[in-house]
Amino acid sequence: MAAPKAPLLDSTGKRSSDVTLEESVFGAEIKPHLVHEAVRADLNARRAGTRSAKSRGLVSGGRGKPWRQKGTGRARAGTIRAPQFTGGGVAFPPQPRSFDVKVNRKAHRSALRGTLSSHAGAGSLGVVDGSAFAEPSTKAAAALLVAWGKELPLVLVANEEEEALIKSFRNLERVLVTVPSELEVATLAWARSLLVSQAALELVQRRAT
Repeated sequence: MAAPKAPLLDSTGKRSSDVTLEESVFGAEIKPHLVHEAVRADLNARRAGTRSAKSRGLVSGGRGKPWRQKGTGRARAGTIRAPQFTGGGVAFPPQPRSFDVKVNRKAHRSALRGTLSSHAGAGSLGVVDGSAFAEPSTKAAAALLVAWGKELPLVLVANEEEEALIKSFRNLERVLVTVPSELEVATLAWARSLLVSQAALELVQRRAT
């Protein structure tokens, strides 16, 4: 089986040559159940988990009985801070919590390889020459995407040092720019196409192995 390849795009979006990809990363088996686990873990990790409300024990006031126990014709009550009263606490209130889901390191890397292989197999993966962007140009980045002709949304993976490339793409609609160390399986599964800079390609392959 031939090693997977991706087109190397210049600043105009034209295919200048092909880049040979690491077969163990971009030609790996796609395991949907591991991808599902990794996506679920990534999305859960984004949740703040700060939703909170006060229970009857946390609401101030209401120390004494609002009326005597018997003889009033009303239901007995011990405090006006019970949930049925206006200004009272919340029954079973939500509290700050973590939504993190543990995924084994090997399983997460397998899911990352699977999503990368999916893009490589579908032809939605491209490699861009970051040095072609000497200065930021959103217009040039938009022209590159039009010439390449792939579907959006798109994810661009570039090194932090490639400022001109990052600034060129970050203002485009439905384009997400990230660095190799922050690349998530959920992001790759969300994207219809993927662009990786030549400088970041090695780091992406190293992170998935």
